Amino acid sequence: MSSYFTPKSFTFLRGLARNNDKTWFNEHKPQYEEHVRQPFLRLIADLQPDLAAVSPHFRADPRGAGGSLFRIYRDARFSNDKSPYKSWQGARLFHERRRQVPAPSFYIHLQPGESFVGAGLWHPEPATQRKVRHFIVDNPGSWKAAAHSPVLRKKFDFEESEKLVRAPRGFEPDFEFIDDLKHRNWVFWRALDDATMTGPRLRQTIAADLVTLGPFVDYLCAALDLEF
Repeated sequence: MSSYFTPKSFTFLRGLARNNDKTWFNEHKPQYEEHVRQPFLRLIADLQPDLAAVSPHFRADPRGAGGSLFRIYRDARFSNDKSPYKSWQGARLFHERRRQVPAPSFYIHLQPGESFVGAGLWHPEPATQRKVRHFIVDNPGSWKAAAHSPVLRKKFDFEESEKLVRAPRGFEPDFEFIDDLKHRNWVFWRALDDATMTGPRLRQTIAADLVTLGPFVDYLCAALDLEF
């Protein structure tokens, strides 16, 4: 059983973080292809049957362009940070209707000392936030089962950044899950250490995580009228 990533994958990303410019990247592009991009595309391809077993409506798309793998190039047009490249590599396992309506996704992140796997809704528009909040209020029992299950909570962390200080307008402050309604993002994630990312059982580890995250993503799909 072979590994996807190796210590050379992290060596490249550390070097890119220190030398974030086009000259360095172009000189080291063969290492990027060999140790980061191509292994990640193989991982995505190998995860297709695992993801299909969780939901037939999600896609692990190994195409080099337009698929699950995010581009390494940053869009710096509206950022004060004009660095041309990301110092990490990420991939989104997306819903088949993602281009039509807002949808949750699974996500894999490769970065030295900061790799992780997760799933959920990240930075949804206000209308999508309201839809999810109302669905939680209308379906609190299934929310408890999906987002507060001991199996999920033991392994994954609920993303706590970007929360409202008070209950969102129009929602009762004494609602059982009012703290969850304060979230602007609904994401569960867990860190993956470098040894796991470079180990021979990475695919099996992520496949098991997709299964654990499945009921939570299923709930978000139901909130957004999406098939799961």
